[in-house]
Amino acid sequence: MLMVGLAALIWCGGWWLNTRLANGPQADTRLVQLLVPVIFGVTLLLVWQLLVKGLQVPLVILPAPSDIAVAFAGNLSKLRDDFLQTFVKGALRGYVIGCSAAFLMAIVMDRSDFLRRGLLPVGNFVAALPIVGTAPILVMWFGFDWHSKAAVVVVMVFFPVLVNTVAGLRETSAMQRDLMQTYAASYWQSFFKLRLPAALPFVFNGLKISTTLALVGAIVAEFFGSPTVGMGFRISTSVGKLSLDMVWAEIVVAALAGSMFYGTVAMVEKSLTFWHPSQRR
Repeated sequence: MLMVGLAALIWCGGWWLNTRLANGPQADTRLVQLLVPVIFGVTLLLVWQLLVKGLQVPLVILPAPSDIAVAFAGNLSKLRDDFLQTFVKGALRGYVIGCSAAFLMAIVMDRSDFLRRGLLPVGNFVAALPIVGTAPILVMWFGFDWHSKAAVVVVMVFFPVLVNTVAGLRETSAMQRDLMQTYAASYWQSFFKLRLPAALPFVFNGLKISTTLALVGAIVAEFFGSPTVGMGFRISTSVGKLSLDMVWAEIVVAALAGSMFYGTVAMVEKSLTFWHPSQRR
C-alpha cells in the first residue's frame, strides 16, 4: 500500500504543478507549453509504475513501464526491422500513392459535376467499410509482402484526402472566381493562383487525418498475413506467447512513428499556409 499512496501523492503533486503553470502569468510562453505535457507524461508513467508494482499486477495483464523499457532495449534490432517493414515499406508507400491519386482525382472531379456527384457518395460508402473486412481480401490479391499493406493503406487514405481536397477547391467565393475571369485567367491560372492556395488547409486536414490511418491500416493488414517481420506480425505473435511487454514495446514504436509522421505533415502545412488564420499566433 506504500507504493499506492506514493502514486496518489505524485499524481496530486503533478496535478498541482501543472495547474499552477497552466494558469500562471507565463502560461502562454513556449517553455510552459512544453513543460505542461512533459510533466503530465512523466507523472502518468510514475503512477503507472508504482501502481503496477504496488498492486503486483501480472505481466500478462499490464506490464510496468520499466518492463516495457527492458523489452524495448533488448529487442532494438527486431523493432527496427519491424518499423522499416510496416512504416517505410507499407504505410509510407501506400500513403504517398493514395494521397497522390486522391489529389489528382480531386482535380478531375473539380472539372466534372458528373464525377463529383457520382464519386463522393461512393467515397463515403467505401470509407465506412471496416478494415477487417477489406484487408484480408487485399492480402489475397496482392500477396503477403508489403504490396498488400500498401494497398490497404491506399484504400484507407484515398477518400479522406479526396473529400477534403474537393471541398477545398470549392472554398473560394463567387466574387473571387469572377475577379479571376475579369482578368482573363485560364482554368490553370485560376487554379494555381487562387483555388489551390485556398484549398491547402483542407488538403492538409485530409493529409493529417491520413497519417494515423496509414499506420493503423498497415499494422492491421499484417494480422492477416505478412512475412516474419512487421509491427502487426510481432504484436499478433507476442500476444500468442503472452509477451505483453513486447506488445507494448511495438505500441511505443508505432506511437512514436505516428507522432513524428503527423508532426512532419503539420510542419509542412505551417510553412505553406502561414497566411491562414489557423497558423497565426
